[in-house]
Amino acid sequence: MKLAIASDHAGYTLKEAIIRAFPEHEFMDFGAESEESMDYPDTAFPAAEAVAEGECELGILICGSGIGMSITANKVPGIRAALCSITDIARLSRMHNNANILVLAGRFTAAAYAVEIVKAWLETPFSGGRHQTRIDKIEQGERK
Repeated sequence: MKLAIASDHAGYTLKEAIIRAFPEHEFMDFGAESEESMDYPDTAFPAAEAVAEGECELGILICGSGIGMSITANKVPGIRAALCSITDIARLSRMHNNANILVLAGRFTAAAYAVEIVKAWLETPFSGGRHQTRIDKIEQGERK
C-alpha cells in the first residue's frame, strides 16, 4: 500500500520509527527532514492533498499534540483525518468514519505503541452501511 506520511519537528522521530516498522508499505514522505523547528501546515497540506487526489491510498500525520495536523488535514476536501491515541479508537475511525488519515501525537505516544495503533488502523476495513450514509452527509455538508 502507498501511504503519505508527514510530520513536523515534534513528530519527526516517531515518523521515522513508523517508516522503519512497516517496510511492506511504500511511504511518500512529505517531511519534516529533522527535529529543526518548522510549521506543520507545510507538510500536512501536501500529504493530505496526495491522499485526497488518490496519489496515496491513506496517510499518517504526526505533530506534537496531533491537533494541528488534524485541523490542517481536515481543511482538505475529501479528507477524514482522525487523531487516535489508542488502538480501539484507531479501529473505530476506520470502521465507522472511513478515516483516510491517521493522526498521532508525537510528544505523547511511545514509538512501540504508535506502531500498534498504525497496525490496527491499517488492518481495519470500513464497515459501510449506515456509516456510509453519515459520511455522505459529511461530504455534502448536510445539516438537519
